[in-house]
Order: sequence, then C-alpha cells, then structure tokens
Amino acid sequence: MSSDAHLPGPGGRGELLATGAVAVAVLAVSTSAPLIAFAAAPALAIAFWRNVLATGAVVPFVLARRRSELRMLAGAGGRRQVGWCVLAGVALAAHFGTWMPSAQLTSVATATALVATQPVWQGLIAMGQGRRLPTVTWWGIGIAVLGAALATGVDVGFDARAVAGDLLALAGAVFAAVYTAFGEHARRTVSTTTYTTICYGVCAVVLLVVCLVGGIQLTGFSGSTWLVIIGLVVGAQLLGHSMFSYALHKIPATTVSVLILLEVPGAALIAWLWLDQVPRLAALPGLGLLLVGVAVVVLGGTRSRTPPPLPPEAGPPESPSPS
Repeated sequence: MSSDAHLPGPGGRGELLATGAVAVAVLAVSTSAPLIAFAAAPALAIAFWRNVLATGAVVPFVLARRRSELRMLAGAGGRRQVGWCVLAGVALAAHFGTWMPSAQLTSVATATALVATQPVWQGLIAMGQGRRLPTVTWWGIGIAVLGAALATGVDVGFDARAVAGDLLALAGAVFAAVYTAFGEHARRTVSTTTYTTICYGVCAVVLLVVCLVGGIQLTGFSGSTWLVIIGLVVGAQLLGHSMFSYALHKIPATTVSVLILLEVPGAALIAWLWLDQVPRLAALPGLGLLLVGVAVVVLGGTRSRTPPPLPPEAGPPESPSPS
C-alpha cells in the first residue's frame, strides 16, 4: 500500500479546518464576560455600542446585496417577517440588558455558566409550542437546575451583589432562548444578513432608549474601554458567529453546541489569569453539574425536532452558541 493512502483527503482537511474554526470561535466568545467585567463603563452602554457597531458592520453588505429583499420587507407582504425580526431584537436587548450587568456583579465563571442554561429554557419553550421532549432531555433539565441552584446557593452566603448577578444571568439565558425562538420564525424567510441588520438595529434602539431614560453614560470612556467594546464586536459578536457558521459545514450542530460549553471554563480561566478572579471552590460542583445537565439537554435534542439553541453573542439563529 502506498504512503498516499494515509494522506487526508479533502474531507479530512475540511474537518481539520472546521475544528480549528470551532477552537477560534470558542476562544472568541470566552473573552466576552471577562471583557465586560474589565470595562470601566456601564454594562448597558457597552451593550448599546456593540450592537450599533455590529449593525454598522453588516449594513453595507445588506444595501449592496439585499436591496430586493429589503423592498419586499418594506411592502405589506413583509410585515409579518419584519415583526418577527423586531421581536427578536427586543428579546436580544433584554438578554444583553440582563446578562451583561451580571458579568459585572457576580463572578465571570458563574455568570457564564448560568447564561449557558439557554438550551434548558429553549427546550421548555419548545414544549410550550407543543413539541414533545425526550425523557433524557428532562433528566438534563433537572441536573442543570440542580447545578444552578447549588452554584447560586454558594453566592447566597457570599454576597448579595453576587446573588443579584446570578439571577440576572439566569434571566439573560431565558431572554436568549426567547430571542432564538423569535429568530427561528424570522429566519424561515429572511436572509441571515438582513435579519441580523434588523435585529441588531432594533436591539440598539431599545438599549439607547433605556440608557437615555435611565441617565446612563454613553460617552466619555477611556481608550481601553473603547478597545474592549471593539473587542466584543470583533470577537464574540462577529468572529465567534462566523467561525461557528463555517464549522457547521463539517461538524454536526449538536456537536458544536456541546463544544460551545467550553466557553465556560475558557472564560473562567481568562478571568483568573487576567482579572485575578479565583473561582470559588464551593461553587465548582454546582457549575460542573450545570454543564453536565446542559450537555445532556443538547444531546437529547437530537432525538427531537427542536432546533439547536443559539447564543446571542453569535447573532442570527442559524448557528448554535452561548453566551
């Protein structure tokens, strides 16, 4: 047998590139919570600017390539589709408005782990839509809830501020699931870039109103804070999504969804090395159970017709994600 028989073919090389893409994407989204915790700016202001900049990044492409679709959506026949995009944008604003402050209130490790419960809430929404969930999914939900309760219970005796952050992170996970459910309807007929433009744009407008009403500072930040905001846009908001989308050509969506859970230890490690946030040992068993439960829910989803959950960090609901 010749040595050529051992060389990887096009498929093997493609899978290798997809694996590398997932590694880059996980690293990109893992920086999200540490960057938010580091930034010397209100979390809602950061959320507003990252969506404004992300919208600006995709608008030129939409105007150049999707004019006919925009005209269709502007007509009477496109009202329903636009409505789903708008609702997704509002839900995304609620996600950012709860999860991003949580990263500044509780530890990065806990905030990232709790927001990763999105697949659990996604499964419950699917059940509310009349879809039957496999028994293994219910087991996963139970394990995840137990883990979240244990991890949050540690914070109850540690700091009231941390408990508030935990609750906000859980709310962020719920709103992420709602965002994905609305996005699922929109994406049936609306292209990715058009959906992203409307969704991110609506999200930015909602956050702007909230910031103005609440008197939240939107300018006057330091150069390092602006670099953080740009890093969030390029990393979690754009690069993470792009790499996950690329990987889906070679790696099953369920596998990608489970690999995205690596964001949790990745964010905790970055926060430990960069922000000196040493994970509380008492919370680790709960966080571990939580991740196991979420993984069971994601894997159990392969036995149902529920679409894989998507993290708002990744943008359009056509690629699985977290945070």
